[in-house]
Formats: sequence, structure tokens, C-alpha cells
Amino acid sequence: MEKYALDRIPDSERRSWWSIALIWAGSIISVSALMVGGVIVQGMPLVQGIIAGAIGYTIVLVLMIFQGMMGADFGVPTVITASSAFGSQGAKYVISAILAISCIGWFGVQTGICGAAFSQIMYMWLGVEIPVWLSGLIWGIIMLLTAVYGYEALEYLNYIAIPALIILCIVGVVMVIKNFGAVSLKSYTPKENYSWSYAIGLSVGGFAVGGTIAADLTRYARKRKDAILSGLIGIWPAGVFLVVIGGLLTVVAGTFDITIALAQLGLGLIGSIILVLATWTTNTVNAYSGGLALVNLFNLKSEKRGLMTLIAGAIGTILAVVGLLDHFTSFLTILTAGIPPVSGCMIADYWICKKGNKEAWQNNIPRVNWIGLISWAVGFAVAIFVNVGISAINGVIASMVLYCALYYPFYSKKTVKEC
Repeated sequence: MEKYALDRIPDSERRSWWSIALIWAGSIISVSALMVGGVIVQGMPLVQGIIAGAIGYTIVLVLMIFQGMMGADFGVPTVITASSAFGSQGAKYVISAILAISCIGWFGVQTGICGAAFSQIMYMWLGVEIPVWLSGLIWGIIMLLTAVYGYEALEYLNYIAIPALIILCIVGVVMVIKNFGAVSLKSYTPKENYSWSYAIGLSVGGFAVGGTIAADLTRYARKRKDAILSGLIGIWPAGVFLVVIGGLLTVVAGTFDITIALAQLGLGLIGSIILVLATWTTNTVNAYSGGLALVNLFNLKSEKRGLMTLIAGAIGTILAVVGLLDHFTSFLTILTAGIPPVSGCMIADYWICKKGNKEAWQNNIPRVNWIGLISWAVGFAVAIFVNVGISAINGVIASMVLYCALYYPFYSKKTVKEC
């Protein structure tokens, strides 16, 4: 079981870029990522939809690289790398709470989706009726136990899940082209008419939170280069690949419900099982990051990481089983809008104001950095209320610009002045 939570990962425990890239690929390969591709293509021609999805993942990748390099520099998770931008106490109580609630909530959402899909599989193909709540409970336990064991469990799980889903997607593409032909795909007419900004925003929103909490995994990177390569190889190809597959399956099935699309291609049973496996790899990261945030929030020792991860996953599973998520998802969506501005403040603090200097970061951590908290709050409001452009990016840019504007007037060589 992983023994590090908030402590710096020792150099002897650091991993190669491909090890981290594997987990990133597993975190993005999921039913929801396929559905993002399908939703985009419902509002744009196929080729344009794929381009919009690629642009969205490129934006997320840039955000993720800056956050990920901070993890490599300091060897600690996001809740600790945020301490300079928000202050040690600001990061502990405000940022940790936001990340904990979001990750736990989305663990519950994904558990509910996984449980419903598994129940559907068992009924459609084996004639066995399993209540959705029971499926959610079973898969919630399975997924949270993987997260409890930590980084190595995530790594080994993806050795199985990623090749399986890649094979499924390749087979799906071959069958789509064989059964429907390239000409019919080119002549596809979308049901809706999405703008470029809206379509790109769908792609960005699908993984904006993952880009913000990149340090949770890249703290295992040996160098900044490894953090960059892990995202470049693990996120971008997988994300764009899933946009393509999701788009193609949606064109064929007329719906972004991937289970129905696979059934129409004759891949229903095995395809749905692999999709459940893919959701497993993604959701485990939610519980893992939620556990790290709880350790920091309650000021616990590193050996409590496994217990906090267990608690995070258990709460999420209970929310899924009792159906509270039906009323909680809108709240989560709003709360999640507050996470990308966190990265805006952190990037402004470390990469712009402190020029990426590790010593400057370590020597300037106040208890509460009101500049960061105010900038984050404004970025949060912009992400929610400004309807022009891409909401997540609007929030990042607003928080970044305001942080820089406030930083220099209130900054001294020793500390950030507290209001």
C-alpha cells in the first residue's frame, strides 16, 4: 500500500514518464470521454467535431503541463503545491475542501453510471436482473479498494484496461467503416448546430479538473520533462482517439449512448464489460485524489491516506446507492467550475510571479494569501456567469490576470501581505 500522502516523494520512488502516462491514459479512457465525442458530433460535422475535440484536449494539456511540472518540482500533491498561491491555511481549508467534495461527488456519479451499465449488461445479455443500487454498491467497493492501495494499484489496473479498450475501439472503427462505409460517414448531417466555442468547451470541461490536480500523479515524476511527456503521451492521443471513436459510434447509432452503439455493432456484451473496466480506471483516480485532499483538510499523517481514500470512496458510493446524486449533480457541476481557477492562481503565482523558482516558492508561503483567494473567487464567478467563450478557460484566465495584477502592488521580498 502506498505510504505517501502529503510528504515529498523520495527520489528513489520516482517513476519514468511512461509509468505516469499510463495512469493518465487510464484516467481519461472512460465512457464519459467517449460520450463527449458523441455529444460534440451531434452538433457538428464529423471532421469539425474531431478538430474541436482535439483543440479542447490541447488546451487542457497546456494547463496540465504547468500544474504537472509543479508536482515534479516539489514531489507533493496539488493540495500542497497550492499553498503558496493560497497560503498554507487557505490551501488546507478552502482548496482541500473544494477538491475533496468534487472528487468524492464525481466518484459517486461515476459509480452510479457504472452500476447502471453493469445492471443493463446482466439483463440484456444474461437475463439476470440486478438492482442498480446493488451494482453500484459492488462496483463502488471494487473501485475504492483499488484506490486505497495507491499508485501501484492504479498502474497495474491500467496494464489491463488500456489495451482492452484500445482493441475494442479499433474493432469498432473497422466494423463501422465496413458496415457503413466512409462515404456515408462523410455525408453525415448533425442534429444540432454547435458553435466552435461551445464544442471546444465540451472537450475542455470533460477533463479540466484532471488538468488542475495533475500534481497528484506527477509528484512521482523524476523531472519536469517526465511530467510534460506523461501528459503529452498519456492525455492528448487518448483524448483525441476517444473523440474520434465516440463520434463514429454516434454517427452509426444516432445516439451518444455508447452501450446502444456497441450493441448495434454486435459488440454489446464484451464491449460493455470493457467500458465498465474503463470507468473503473477513471473513477479510482477520483477516490485517490479525494483521499489526498481529506488528509490535508483534517491535518492527518501520511499513513492515514489509505483510510481517507476508503472514506472518500465509501461516501461517494453511499451517495450513488441512495440516489442522492440525482439532486447533487447540479451542485457538483457548479462546484467543479471552481476548480480550474485554482490552477489559474497557482500558475500565476509560480510560473509568472516567481518565474518557476523553487526557492522563491518555498520561502514565500503565508498562512493565508488573500490575493489568491480573492482571485480564485473572481475566476469562479467568471466561469459560472460569463456565457461567452469557454467557461473553464474564462475562469482560469480571469484568476490568473487578477492574481498578477494584485501580486506586485502587495508583494514584498519576505511575504505576501495579508489583508
